[in-house]
Amino acid sequence: MMQTRRSSLRFKHFSRKGYALFSVLGREVLVGTLTVATLTHAKAEGVSVDKERADDTMQRQELRLDEVVVTGSRTPLTQSEAAKIVSVITREEIQRAAAETVNDVLKLATGVDVRQRGGFGVQTDISIGGGTFDQIAILLNGVNISNPQTGHLSADFPVSLDDIQRIEIVQGAAARVFGASAFNGAINIVTSPSGSFCAADAERKAPVLVGVEGGSYGTFGGTARVAFPSCCKGRGSVSMSYRQSDGGTSNSYFRQSQGFYQSRASLDGLVRKLFPSLEDRSGELSWQFGLSTKRYGANTFYSAAYPNQYESNARLFASIGADLHLGLLQLRIQPYWNRNYDHFQLIRNTAIGENFHRNDVFGASANLSAEWQLGRSSFGAEIRKEIIYSTNLGSPLGEDDFVSVPRHDGIYYNKRCKRTDFNLFLEHNVLLRNFTASLGIVANRNTGYSSDYRFYPGIDLSYRPADKWKLTASWNMAFRMPTFTDLFYKSPTQQGNVGLKPERTQSLRFAADYDAPAYSLRASFFYDHGTDMIDWVMYSAEDVYHSANFRLDNYGAELNATFRPCAVWLNSPVTEIKLNYAYITQTRHDDTYVFKSNYAMEYLRHKFIASIDHRIVSRLSASWSFRWQQRMGSYMVYENAKSTGEIRPYHPYGILDLKLRWTAPHYSLSLSLNNLTSYRYYDLGNVLQPSFWLMAGVKFTF
Repeated sequence: MMQTRRSSLRFKHFSRKGYALFSVLGREVLVGTLTVATLTHAKAEGVSVDKERADDTMQRQELRLDEVVVTGSRTPLTQSEAAKIVSVITREEIQRAAAETVNDVLKLATGVDVRQRGGFGVQTDISIGGGTFDQIAILLNGVNISNPQTGHLSADFPVSLDDIQRIEIVQGAAARVFGASAFNGAINIVTSPSGSFCAADAERKAPVLVGVEGGSYGTFGGTARVAFPSCCKGRGSVSMSYRQSDGGTSNSYFRQSQGFYQSRASLDGLVRKLFPSLEDRSGELSWQFGLSTKRYGANTFYSAAYPNQYESNARLFASIGADLHLGLLQLRIQPYWNRNYDHFQLIRNTAIGENFHRNDVFGASANLSAEWQLGRSSFGAEIRKEIIYSTNLGSPLGEDDFVSVPRHDGIYYNKRCKRTDFNLFLEHNVLLRNFTASLGIVANRNTGYSSDYRFYPGIDLSYRPADKWKLTASWNMAFRMPTFTDLFYKSPTQQGNVGLKPERTQSLRFAADYDAPAYSLRASFFYDHGTDMIDWVMYSAEDVYHSANFRLDNYGAELNATFRPCAVWLNSPVTEIKLNYAYITQTRHDDTYVFKSNYAMEYLRHKFIASIDHRIVSRLSASWSFRWQQRMGSYMVYENAKSTGEIRPYHPYGILDLKLRWTAPHYSLSLSLNNLTSYRYYDLGNVLQPSFWLMAGVKFTF
């Protein structure tokens, strides 16, 4: 079973003090990252994201580390000081889950909504807390890889599950921490050179992992990765993966490949030479490069009137980051670049509704944190330039400015749109023994909207009345620019709106946590007041979809309970039991009648997850998960690609999954059985989801 954690923690740097990393080797230490201008790498490799807890019956001594840093703010804060809750899905939980992709893993996170048109996350929309897929920031090792063309393509991760160290989820408005795209939350995929290597393998000079898999619907694939020493006492890794399938639904076949390289190097020697008078000084340089491609049948992607749609995407991604620790000052600098290619056909192998797009994002961020007598403060800046060349999106170009489309002779990008987003961040943290107040503000200017600066403040509060209790409250404002698709897209079934205003929200969050060795409990509540929210809507049964602004309020609550039988019974075959429930309701404030909403009002009213992890025999374990959910909204029924005019509500459904794992020192076997009851359901209108799906795989490390 998968377990989500309330916060991710990490060592900020090595030191000679008693709480330094070398003094706790052999223990389990909570390690995580989500600080500075964006989320960054953890400094320790292969360390469990699970805190060692004390329990009298187990005769164990609790380990407390003063220098462990929690996430959710621009200023590094320790676990006891943190004022925001961040959920973390660990590497171990990812490996246990009956999941083949990142998107499958996120289905088991309580507050996350994953809607798919086919299997393996090829056509997937991800949202948080009743929002839409455009309203979250998607990050890879702290770098924002959100797609300004459309959030439909933001979840094209250039990494495989074997690369991932953990997944971090921030719920609620977080613009003052991560910028404009973190309108309703953020998801950060954190990788490390050790990846899924076990501790023994990771200690090898250059461990290698090779895996193959196959299963239902003609699905098969393979993965390979190698970790190696890099320059200046650093570590690096390279991974590649490929998967193809006929798909579990009509016109949902795909061919998908990924490649990812990352490396780190120490800057300690250089920093010591530049700052010889400082006793506590260190530095690190990190860089990464990713590539992903996929070709797939886009079943009813934009309309059920055209079931034979086709799409191909390619993504290039690169970043470099430098971390310097100079006494009480910490500096992070990170430039990055994303390029995305998109080729869409409304009717496969025809020019009808055919579009070509290329978008580039050039960005750079810097953040300086300092500790002084009145607390801890951070100041940062980020600039992000977004440019799209297209045959459909943007303003018309002169013929001399046309750009040729790669591998398509005689076709040119004849439209373009560009905008620059600039953010200035300021945050201060007041720290008392049992209380933390984190106050911050972001000043934003976007050339695509106006030349004026707009200010979005926020405050997070944390009170710890007792050792195991933690109460948090937060109020934050956020904003989001429309995507290029929202503004310009035009097709036989959709019409964009260049007059759209940026979305704005005010977000309230309250939570109470109780954490004991044998169980953890959390109750939370949220309220989001949205202004100028964006959705694609129809005003009549004969209408096309229009992008439009409106006011919308979201209310929701979550209950999470985790039980650990092994904490009271060392020989318990059951590792963990988890019960999660989320409830959301909406209120729309608009006098205009809407016949059909395509995204914003098709939210999950109920989501319940029950899961259990247990051992069967010595090396054989099982993970069961049951997910029941009810989606609000409805869809227009099509028959033979023709609208019947009937509006049908979504019906609730439950899915039972099982994963069996045999784990040995240098190999592992897995068998995933998804949708054991073969229940047929709709996640999106007119796209019937697969029935029972089986996948088997083997992985070797040497």
